Amino acid sequence: MRRHRVPAVAAVVAATAVQALLGAGTAHAAPPPGACPDPEPARPPVRAQPWAQQALAPQQAWPSSRGAGVLVAVVDSGVDADHPQLARPGKVRAGRDFYLKGTLPGAFDCVSHGTGVASIIAADPAPGVGFHGIAPDAEILPVRISDRDVGGQGESLRIDPQVVANGIRYAADEGAKVINLSLAGHEDFAVIRNAVAYAVSRDALVVAAAGNAQRDTSTELPSYPAAYDGVLGVGAIDIDGARLSGSQIGRYVDIVAPGVKVLTSARAGGHLYADGTSYATPFVSGTAALVRSAWPALSAPEVARRLMATASPARGGAGSPAYGAGVVAPYRAVSDGMDVGKPGALPAFVPPPPDQERIDRAAELAKTSTTAKVLAVALVAVLVLAVVLAVLLPRGRARGWRAGRANTVAAEPAVIEPPEQIFLISGK
Repeated sequence: MRRHRVPAVAAVVAATAVQALLGAGTAHAAPPPGACPDPEPARPPVRAQPWAQQALAPQQAWPSSRGAGVLVAVVDSGVDADHPQLARPGKVRAGRDFYLKGTLPGAFDCVSHGTGVASIIAADPAPGVGFHGIAPDAEILPVRISDRDVGGQGESLRIDPQVVANGIRYAADEGAKVINLSLAGHEDFAVIRNAVAYAVSRDALVVAAAGNAQRDTSTELPSYPAAYDGVLGVGAIDIDGARLSGSQIGRYVDIVAPGVKVLTSARAGGHLYADGTSYATPFVSGTAALVRSAWPALSAPEVARRLMATASPARGGAGSPAYGAGVVAPYRAVSDGMDVGKPGALPAFVPPPPDQERIDRAAELAKTSTTAKVLAVALVAVLVLAVVLAVLLPRGRARGWRAGRANTVAAEPAVIEPPEQIFLISGK
């Protein structure tokens, strides 16, 4: 994943601007002393509505669902719960830090990655700011497994697999109905695979990034945890609907979402633009929260099928290894009246009893029609006979009823035979 940075000098002014613009309160999720050796500064606020929110228009689904009652775990670099669009009481739980030893909470962030992911899922709308999350009433469970980005290519190799597994299991035990994993790697770690299976068994929908390591379209690179059973793998597209050049291609890509120059919240306030499947993944997780709130009886696999079935068409067509089922569509995912149950058996066909009155009436009509046709033919014959008699009777009276003579047949013309062949040059 890549983030677009602003100069540090501007960031100093940005924090004050954000607080004035959004009414930030007293910080309560500041990093513990020594937890962030080089924390990223605040960013300037961005007022314009980002293209991703315009394209997906999640607010169309809000009359039916805003994600209330759904806990979404963000297994990442932590979440800055002081960001004004995440600071509403009850929005972000304390969570847990699995990266640093001890019993620290997960509700702080040194690098903005986890904060950005959480904000795409559930950031509150704010006056004068176009950015907001997909499911603003969802609750965030921050699970901290890293203090830096997960790698320039989105790989998870720099993170201890056991730490990732511990975070996933913790999220499942805390009752998270959606678990966002904005990380990807080429190795299949048994501890992570088993942790994902544990979460799936607890009816958590695990949503994972497809990864950003694709260099060409001729090969299918491995990607874990996206390729694990029960995981919804997410690829990234740009504003034109084209695949992000690095977004990995494979059978594990189930769906795509905006992942190029998408706007996110930054730690300590403000916003920043970022690229990568890491940031496409929370658009799907937020939509899953909308669905799980609107359709609480659906299981995690049914929610996944619903997300794919309601996806908007993408360039690759349905089932493409680059685009999956298509582009996530929050409004359709919530509102489409899908029947997830098995179709009921049709009753045996029983023909209705014959309508004798109708049959008799049809027979009478047929008889009347036949009689009318016979009378019509007889009438025509009488008319023809009358016309013939009207022509012949006067002529017969004029001849005295004598037979007429036929015209004399002309004699056959004489046949003129051609002359014998004439030779213009006599032979010798």
